[in-house]
Amino acid sequence: MIPIVTIVGKSDSGKTTLIEKIVPELIRRGYRVTTVKHDLHGFEIDRQGKDSWRHKQAGAQGVIISSPQKIALIRDVDKDMSLEELRDAFGGNADLILAEGFKKDIQPKIEVFRKEEHQELLCTEEDNLVAIASNRPFDIGVPCLDIDDVKGIVDLIESKFLKGDRREEISLRINGKRIPLSPFVERFLIRTIKGMISSLKGGENPQKLEIKID
Repeated sequence: MIPIVTIVGKSDSGKTTLIEKIVPELIRRGYRVTTVKHDLHGFEIDRQGKDSWRHKQAGAQGVIISSPQKIALIRDVDKDMSLEELRDAFGGNADLILAEGFKKDIQPKIEVFRKEEHQELLCTEEDNLVAIASNRPFDIGVPCLDIDDVKGIVDLIESKFLKGDRREEISLRINGKRIPLSPFVERFLIRTIKGMISSLKGGENPQKLEIKID
C-alpha cells in the first residue's frame, strides 16, 4: 500500500515551499512521488471556452484530457474525498503520496511552523503528528527538525515510511465502501488479528494477511 504523508500548518507557514524542496530530494533518491493539494474553496482548471470546459458544460460527468506528455481528469464528486480514497483511485505506481493540507485526515502529518507567523501548533500527537519542521524548538514527543533541513526531513520520511521500519497498515471495506480507521483502531486490529492468526498452524509470523467475509 502506498504510504501517505501530509504537510500541514497554518496560513503562511510555508507548506508549499517545503514540499517544493522535499519532492526533488525524494526523486534524487529514486522515489516516485505523487502530490495532492487540498482546497476547501474549490478550484477551476477547465477554463471557460476551452474544449474541456465545453465537454463539461455539455453534461459529461468526467472529462479526460490526454497528450503525449501528460493526462488530466476532471470528474464530479459528491463529497470531499479522504486521502485513502484518493490513493485508491489515483495513486498509480507512486512510492509515496505527499499531500498538502488535509489537517483533519487521519494520515501521518508533518507540521510546518514559523515563529514569526504563529504562536501555537496546529496539531498534537493525537492528530497523528509524526514530526515538526520549524525555526524554533518544540519538545512535545515527536521529532522537531529545522525547517531548512530538507535532507533531515526526507531522511525521516524515508526511514519511517519508505524503508524497513515503515508502519503496518490495515484497510477495512464494508459493502465495498472503504471505512476510515484511526491510528488507535488500526494498531488494535493489527495486533488482535495477527495474534489470532499466528496461533494457527501455518500462520506463524504472518507478514501480509487477506481476510474476506461474504
